[in-house]
Amino acid sequence: MRKEDKGVIISQLADTIKQYGHFYLVDTTAMDAAKTSALRAKCFKAGIKLVVVKNSLLHKALLSLDVDYSPLFDSLKGMTSVMFSEVANAPAKLLKEYKDEVPTLKAAYAEEGFYVGADQLEALATIKSKNEVIAEIIALLQSPAKNVVSALQSGGNTIHGLLKTLGERAE
Repeated sequence: MRKEDKGVIISQLADTIKQYGHFYLVDTTAMDAAKTSALRAKCFKAGIKLVVVKNSLLHKALLSLDVDYSPLFDSLKGMTSVMFSEVANAPAKLLKEYKDEVPTLKAAYAEEGFYVGADQLEALATIKSKNEVIAEIIALLQSPAKNVVSALQSGGNTIHGLLKTLGERAE
């Protein structure tokens, strides 16, 4: 490969890392063509971009960025596929479907944190996305308001029932 071509690939990888923000380094060595194709289809449906890269080019792309990705450098051995995602836990949930089969997680960068090793998959799967956190906050904020409205409504019905009963008795 020519030096110019490598430079283009490195800049494309750097741009993709900036664009998505979350990425997983996955070992797909033991996957045959059919399994790889099935994985690509699942990734596409989940909004995940799967790319097979040369470790040296990915290493140079990571060095060219402002963030210090050095905790991931030891994971750049063997065959490496990169799963890019805008949702931090989407690739982890997809990888959990495979359990002990391949592909295996090498490392990940999600929510500005580094996760190294296959044992981190469970932690990555439980990371909440931005939309999930917003939904929880809104639910927490709405809960007290719903309780107040409910209490006022039930209190109004109780007072109305009491007045109606008293009014019927007086006759």
